[in-house]
Amino acid sequence: MRVVLVQPEIPGNTGNIARLCAASGSILHLVRPLGFSTEDRHLKRAGLDYWHLVNIRYHDSVYEVLKEYPESNFHLLTTKAAKRHSDAVYRADDLLVFGRETAGLSAELLQEHPGRCVRIPMKDPARSLNLANSVAVVVYEALRQTGYGDLS
Repeated sequence: MRVVLVQPEIPGNTGNIARLCAASGSILHLVRPLGFSTEDRHLKRAGLDYWHLVNIRYHDSVYEVLKEYPESNFHLLTTKAAKRHSDAVYRADDLLVFGRETAGLSAELLQEHPGRCVRIPMKDPARSLNLANSVAVVVYEALRQTGYGDLS
């Protein structure tokens, strides 16, 4: 799997997601601008001693990521979708695209690709889950569907 974080803002979330990527064998794509320094102590602390296991790639836009992987499926995670994340069909090389903690993905991107939008179901009036939790839910559903690859 390829996890794409578009302009993440909270270093602790990104550190937790980096640790998740290390444990799941997922590649982490970070789209600038980041809301923190990659030297931030909260980022480093949340990732613990897993940093050497994480494959991180940096990009200047989400469109750059999509262009780099034209053969890959991509899923845009948003609270505004009708389709549940568990109803999507995942492949091992998919891109799982998540937006900023405070604003999500841009309306423009979502409008350009309405068939790619999926959501995690939750009770009203809850608005959203924590970004790191959302990534974990979706990554492990995608891994379950693809047979967990080489994970033991």
